[in-house]
Amino acid sequence: VSVNDVLVAAVGNALRRHPEINVSWGADAITRHSNVDIGIAVALPQGLITPVVRGADTRSLSSIANEVRGLATRAREGKLAPEEYTGGTFTISNLGMMDIEHFTAIINPPEAAILAVGAMAMVPVAQPDGSFRAGARMTVTMTCDHRVIDGAMGAAFLQTLRKLVESPVLLLA
Repeated sequence: VSVNDVLVAAVGNALRRHPEINVSWGADAITRHSNVDIGIAVALPQGLITPVVRGADTRSLSSIANEVRGLATRAREGKLAPEEYTGGTFTISNLGMMDIEHFTAIINPPEAAILAVGAMAMVPVAQPDGSFRAGARMTVTMTCDHRVIDGAMGAAFLQTLRKLVESPVLLLA
């Protein structure tokens, strides 16, 4: 199970709690999705593709890990079926493995939001007694289509996501 797998599970859970984020924009109308289908950006020599983890809000962490691994392998081999890379409701773009700490991702239309995930870095973390200890931190940035998702809605989603990522045991419940 990778950090990316935990992120897919956490985003799926957060989207279930914040259905106003799990939407798309098209034909001058908002579409609210009952399914949580998360695209995972995969870089290939010929360009970017976003295989989709279907039902990410209802799957176990191990199921997500197996699905992501299979999708990524088939993507690299050029063996994805069209239904495996279309129809996502939200996308995660993780450049952490390239040691990029923060970036802004561009939304994949008709989706209304995308999450950009940066590299983990060890930083000093203040303790209640005034001392410091090393702690892992990573930056996530959400780009939203403001015709559909405003800043307050995005912030509420990110607060939930942060709680889930900082306490991944909540994903097992």
